Amino acid sequence: MTAVICAIALGSNLGDSPRILEAAIAQLDATPGISVKQTSRWYQTAPIGPPQPDYLNGCALVQVQLTPHQLLERLLEIENQFGRIRRERWGPRTLDLDLLFYEDAIVTTPNLAVPHPRMRERAFVLVPLAEIAPDWVDPVSGEAIGQLLQRIDISGVQTLYN
Repeated sequence: MTAVICAIALGSNLGDSPRILEAAIAQLDATPGISVKQTSRWYQTAPIGPPQPDYLNGCALVQVQLTPHQLLERLLEIENQFGRIRRERWGPRTLDLDLLFYEDAIVTTPNLAVPHPRMRERAFVLVPLAEIAPDWVDPVSGEAIGQLLQRIDISGVQTLYN
C-alpha cells in the first residue's frame, strides 16, 4: 500500500493531559504503518458541550500505510488504552483522537466521515492544524486551512507552551 499523509486532532481534559497527549503521539509513532511527521504546539481551549474543564488540543501530521478504517480502528484503540469512556456527547475525556484528513480523500460511511464534518467550525482544531498545515486544502470546501481559520472566532484558544 502506498503511504499517505493524514491529519489527526488530539484533545484531553481529564487526567494529566500534557502527559497523555505526548504518550498518545508516542503510541501513534510506535504503531506499524504509522509515522508521526509533525506535531503542533498544545493549546488550552474552552470546552464545547456540558460544563467541564478546559481542554488541551493539538494536531499531528502522520504518514500511514493503513486504510482510513484501519487508521480509525487504531485511533480508537489508543483512546481506550488511555481510559476513554464515552458517556455523553461532547463530554469530558482523557483522550480524543479524530481523523481530520486522509490525504484528499472524501470518505462517508456509517462509522467514519473524512474530512471530519465539524472541523471547519472548530477553532481548537483549525488553530493547531494551521500551525503545521496552513496550505492543506479541504477537499469539501476547496479552501486551505489558513483560509478557513480566518472566518472563525479563535479567542478561546491560547498557546499553552512551545
